[in-house]
Amino acid sequence: MQQSLLFTPITLRGVTARNRIVVSPMCQYKSVDGTPTDWQLVHFGRYAMGGAGIVFGEESAVEARGRKTYHCAGIWNAHQVKAYRRITDFIKEMGAVPAIQLGHCGRNAGSHGAMEEWRPLDERDARAGMPPWRGLAPSPIPARRGFPVPIEMDHDDLKTVLTAFRDATCRAVDAGYDIIEIHGAHGYLIHQFLSPVSNHRKDAYGGDRAGRMRLALEVAETVRAALPTDKPLFFRVSAVDGKGGLWGIDDTVALARELAQRDIDVVDCSSGGISGDSAMPLVPRVPGYQVPYASRVRREAGVRSMAVGLITEPHHAEAILRDGDADLVAMARELMVHADWPLRAAKALTDDPFGLMNPSIAHRLRRRDEQAEAHPPGSPVEIPLMPNRTEPYRWQA
Repeated sequence: MQQSLLFTPITLRGVTARNRIVVSPMCQYKSVDGTPTDWQLVHFGRYAMGGAGIVFGEESAVEARGRKTYHCAGIWNAHQVKAYRRITDFIKEMGAVPAIQLGHCGRNAGSHGAMEEWRPLDERDARAGMPPWRGLAPSPIPARRGFPVPIEMDHDDLKTVLTAFRDATCRAVDAGYDIIEIHGAHGYLIHQFLSPVSNHRKDAYGGDRAGRMRLALEVAETVRAALPTDKPLFFRVSAVDGKGGLWGIDDTVALARELAQRDIDVVDCSSGGISGDSAMPLVPRVPGYQVPYASRVRREAGVRSMAVGLITEPHHAEAILRDGDADLVAMARELMVHADWPLRAAKALTDDPFGLMNPSIAHRLRRRDEQAEAHPPGSPVEIPLMPNRTEPYRWQA
């Protein structure tokens, strides 16, 4: 069988992943005061057991006010670091690389979680002990209808956020994470600065594309400087805004070029999160719908890219790599259903379907297959019965 690129190890700086399958960051809304619980240990641990090369946890806020909800993950204190260490130790024990995404929600602060469609907190929630709070933003434009007007960030706010990213990076390293990703997509704070829809500033952090990219690049410089040189840094982008947006793929390629100059190792290409009134269409959700963005970033910006978005078939993932459209393939919801998807893909693409498994499990499954080879499909099988039965059990395999 031809050597699979999907199952070829990849080395990024001093970190080697056993394959190119990445568990994409997935918010869980299960944290307590930003701290992970046994839910995260089991949820993310099962992806490592399932054979993924890199396992991202969830987007983790760099400061408490940078959360969307009271149940979002965070990494702004030492107590959280200790809790994350349990998770990273287990992921490494299972042979995968633990990774974390650092972010700040900006104006999306003070809401409920995904189950309630991110409904803004109100007085009823305040009476229940969850008062709403105003988020930060480049401009005083609410995230959506019903959300409060956010606080327009001044230069002290900008410095505070940069310091929070630096400190969170150091905590993430102490927590055992080997890869860090900056969340610059999906309508979060950095994306809010990038898009003309949400950034109406007149100072050095607004105006033309260079001004709107300034915070993103400063965060990249800050995190890279705080991160050991042997650990890779990813940056997630919304390659295009949502329906009616203004930030497009040409802007993303320009940003990716600047990120590459600041030693970003991988640009993670997603989309959406900010909507407006332009003619920009909604990206249709079809298999691999964001692969063309990853391809353009890789080819035109000269930086490694990661593709994500309805990639569910092993041969599709393999083709993305073989065609040179991306260096890594990320998955989320398909892994929620099939946490062992990498094992299934290995069976389709390699001659060692059990190589990713824990040795004790692999041994049992290899023995099962050996025994099955003794009775190939179509051969009659007779099962001896207990003494009180007269006819043998027959089954046509």
